[in-house]
Amino acid sequence: MVFLQKQFYPLCIIFQMTMNTTSPKVQLLYDLCKTTFSNSGLSSSASSQSIQILCSLLDTFTPADVGLKEGNPIDDEGHGRVARCTQPITYLHIHECDGFTMCIFCFPTSSVIPLHDHPEMTVFSKVLYGSLHVKSYDWIEPTCIRESTEPGCPQVRLARLVMDKVFTAPCRTSVLYPKSGGNLHCFTAVSPCAVLDVLAPPYREDLGRKCTYYIDYPFSTSGNGAQISNGKEEDYAWLAETETPDDLYMQPGVYVGPPIQV
Repeated sequence: MVFLQKQFYPLCIIFQMTMNTTSPKVQLLYDLCKTTFSNSGLSSSASSQSIQILCSLLDTFTPADVGLKEGNPIDDEGHGRVARCTQPITYLHIHECDGFTMCIFCFPTSSVIPLHDHPEMTVFSKVLYGSLHVKSYDWIEPTCIRESTEPGCPQVRLARLVMDKVFTAPCRTSVLYPKSGGNLHCFTAVSPCAVLDVLAPPYREDLGRKCTYYIDYPFSTSGNGAQISNGKEEDYAWLAETETPDDLYMQPGVYVGPPIQV
C-alpha cells in the first residue's frame, strides 16, 4: 500500500494543481496524459488511481471545453436538409504523439463506427453531448476459434458481450483496456452526439496496432462443442474479421477549441 501511495502522490498533486489553474481543460488533459502514459501506453508508475484521476478530469468536460456547441456540426453549417444517411462522421484531431492520441468524433444521427478492436491499447471515451449506443466485446481466453466447413465462410472467434447500452450526456467516462472492458466495440449515434477520445498508445500498424473490423454472429450459429463457463448463450458471439466497411463515411474536420502547449 505504501508503494502505491508513493506512485499515486505525484499524480494527485498534479491534478490538484491543474484544477486550480486557469488553463483550459484540454491543456490539463494533455498534461495529465503526458504524466500517465509512456510511449507504449500506461507508464510503469501508473496505477488504478492514475486512471481514476484521468477519468475524473474527463468527466468534467463539456462541448464548450473543446470548442463545440451541442448539436450536429453539419447542420450548423447549413446542410441540415442533407439526408442523415449521407452525412459523414467528422473526426477532429487534437494531438498525437508516441504515447497517446486526443481526438473527437462528431456523429450525425444513425451514423455508425462498426465493430473494431484496439490492440494493446487503453481507450477513454467521454460523450460530450447527445446519445450514443455502445456495444462491446472481449475475447474469450483461452482462445476459441471455429473454422467454417462451408467454402468462402471465414473462421470465427468466440467473444463475450461486455456492454450493450446507451450513453447520454452528461455521463461518466468509459474505459477499455487491452484485454478487458470491451476492447472491441461499435458506436451508433442515437442522436447527434460527440465523443472525446484518448487512445494510449495510438494505432500504429508497424508496431502491431492495426485497427481490425469485425462482424458479430449469434453464438448459436457456431456454438456446437463450445464451452460456456459463465452466463447465457446471449452473452456470447462469434466474431469474424472483415474488410474496412465501404459505408464507413468519415471526414476530417478542424479542431477549433483551445490550443494546447506541448
